[in-house]
Amino acid sequence: MKTHPRIIQGGMGIAVSAWQLAKAVSLAGELGVISGTAIDSVLARRLQDGDLDGDMRRALSNFPDQIVAKEILRRFYIEGGKEATRAYLDVPKLIVKPTEFALHMLVASTFVEVWLAKEGHNGVVGMNILEKIQLAIPAQLFGAMLAGVDYVLIGAGIPAQIPRVLNELSTGKSLSMKIDVDDTTDKYIINFDPGCIDNIKYPIKRPDFIAIVSSHALVAYLNKDEETKPDGFVIEYHVAGGHNAPPRAKDSTDANGEAIYTDADTPKLEKVIASGSPFWLAGGFATPQKLEEAIALGANGIQVGSIFALCDESGFTKEIRSEILASLTSGEIHIRTDASASPTGFPFKVIDIKNSLSESESFDGRIRNCDLGYLRTPFRRASGGIGYRCPAEPLSNYTFKNGEAGDAKEAKCLCNALMADIGMGQIRSDGRTELPLVTIGSDLEGLNNLAMRYRHGWSAVQALDYLKMA
Repeated sequence: MKTHPRIIQGGMGIAVSAWQLAKAVSLAGELGVISGTAIDSVLARRLQDGDLDGDMRRALSNFPDQIVAKEILRRFYIEGGKEATRAYLDVPKLIVKPTEFALHMLVASTFVEVWLAKEGHNGVVGMNILEKIQLAIPAQLFGAMLAGVDYVLIGAGIPAQIPRVLNELSTGKSLSMKIDVDDTTDKYIINFDPGCIDNIKYPIKRPDFIAIVSSHALVAYLNKDEETKPDGFVIEYHVAGGHNAPPRAKDSTDANGEAIYTDADTPKLEKVIASGSPFWLAGGFATPQKLEEAIALGANGIQVGSIFALCDESGFTKEIRSEILASLTSGEIHIRTDASASPTGFPFKVIDIKNSLSESESFDGRIRNCDLGYLRTPFRRASGGIGYRCPAEPLSNYTFKNGEAGDAKEAKCLCNALMADIGMGQIRSDGRTELPLVTIGSDLEGLNNLAMRYRHGWSAVQALDYLKMA
């Protein structure tokens, strides 16, 4: 029987779970995880910022297709970095039929992040991506596999197609994947040909696939067929950070716009255990006692996010980490499960910090746009073609595309805000820089314990040592 790690470091995007964090956790003997969300934009902006440590270029020099690597450098690399007031050049948006270069960017950028996390050691590394961002999935999986990724973790949807896709990619087979398209009952697919990258020797390693779910019913559904069965599950409770599964009850939003969860939203672990699949528990398990409890319940271990999000190797800017640590120390931290903040439609945990979109005046003062577009939803136009819409785009555009304005009024642009979280906010024509929006789990016990031990912050190793305390 395969031995799995006890602790999975959560895959927090955009690039909060960057390669430096994943590598530190992996070197310490647990599963370090990179976030694949918008990683093509992350690579492009790192190169435009000058790649001062040379890490991006070193990884690209190991990419199998050097013609592709050189084209990426030609388009985005700026020696010494761009001027501070100059806007970033964006990568192509995700569409059903992407350009060859768009696919190259997705494959190469994911390769770079995994390659750097695995460089120089034999520890295990995983990649986390969102099922919601379906248009990127095949290319991202392929790039990660080219770099030897050991695990793939996917949530924010029902990832029933992933086992088959991984099997086909490992042999270099061209594949099709069904995608969701709104405003139609017709079926749509995207195609991906691994032949878009040259100099690959097959077969390549197929990683283990772990589905992130919040329902025992979804465990049963995915396990019913070998073609959809994952190699394991993360069972995520609703106190976990980032996106949460919507509450099961109707009218489950309070007067402040927060999602309300009940016992009906708690997975029945006895049914998960009966499935026989390996599983890890997440959301409220970031203490040594909870790790022991999880194992006693039959879990392989735990997945933990927030205590790694605030560690030294995290992708958050130092300013954001410092402000959150200060609010922890003072006891003035405030986290809410905002039912309408995310364009995905999933509730999204938001921490209130200054100079961020968590402040109503900052959100109201921002000019709405959708220039990155990772969370856009394909829809069927009346003319029969495919369009793309996002609740965070200008409301007039969204309603023109038959979107419901009421559902979009409070939607935040997560793509731009999460890029700002890692210090890569876009520069606008009026000189303003995009503001951040920060997410973190609402269970604070582990964070508070670490903040008491390490008032000026902690490393990934110190977080792991804390979790492993006897």
